[in-house]
Amino acid sequence: MNSKLIKTLRVFSRTVETGNMSSAAAELSMTTSAVSQHIKQLEQEIGLSLFNRSPRELTLTEAGHLYYQSCLKMLALADQASTQLQHLQSKPSGELKLVAPVGFGGGLLSEPLERLINEFDDLRIQLILTDEPIDMIKSGADLAIAIGPLTNSNLIARKLATWPLKLCAHRDHPIAKFKKVSWDDLHQFARISHTYADSNAFNPLTLESKPLPKAKINVNNMQSLIALVCDGVGYGVLPEPEVRHLLRKKELIEIAPEWAMPNYTVYAVTPARDSLAAKTKTAIETIKHCFNDVSKQVEFVD
Repeated sequence: MNSKLIKTLRVFSRTVETGNMSSAAAELSMTTSAVSQHIKQLEQEIGLSLFNRSPRELTLTEAGHLYYQSCLKMLALADQASTQLQHLQSKPSGELKLVAPVGFGGGLLSEPLERLINEFDDLRIQLILTDEPIDMIKSGADLAIAIGPLTNSNLIARKLATWPLKLCAHRDHPIAKFKKVSWDDLHQFARISHTYADSNAFNPLTLESKPLPKAKINVNNMQSLIALVCDGVGYGVLPEPEVRHLLRKKELIEIAPEWAMPNYTVYAVTPARDSLAAKTKTAIETIKHCFNDVSKQVEFVD
């Protein structure tokens, strides 16, 4: 509600309750002239007189009685809204609409989400998992976890973590049996890639960078890509944190390790607003803290 209107309504209500403008002015730390101007402004806007004026007293007109009752309701709603907004700013509460890549729902978000719901009883979380691009403004999302740089100026990105990618194959795939996989060997087998996350390989010794062999299968979902690689359909570039447990169990094998894959950066993305609700700020801080722990445990496979 318009703050100027709220102030005018408060001036009007205190004038009614104190019985004169000078008393209302004293309570509101205003001049009597300023109070008079607020009352005149209201009367001009509604086109009716609110007070019967005499040298000794002010009494409400019929319109004044009706407007005073409406005024009390509007001020009560304004106070209630102000209290609720202050609560949102000071303590995480309400519903947090969080959008994240599908793979993050398989464990990376478990710890931060558990911390949030255990610490804040009034907080509810709606988690939307998708690898497809999403319009945050249209969807009404409070927070999104995204990979890579942003081009939308209506959004603000805050870095959460930087993690490595690994070129992997299942242990039973023929390429995993090679003692040393050459670049030419990669062309002999099917590569599976993510529609929105393909990359070049980089050789740290020769400083050479070149694209991987053209993919035979493109998939728009990282969990499906991981599943296809685990099923032996082909090899692919996979995010280390999401396949760490599979690398440790040797179910997946890193191939051609002399060709490094680029790191990928994870961002917390919010609409470009002047301030964030407490629920959003706390969620970003909690997720970043947990992702820092994930970064410390990055698995380097020989």
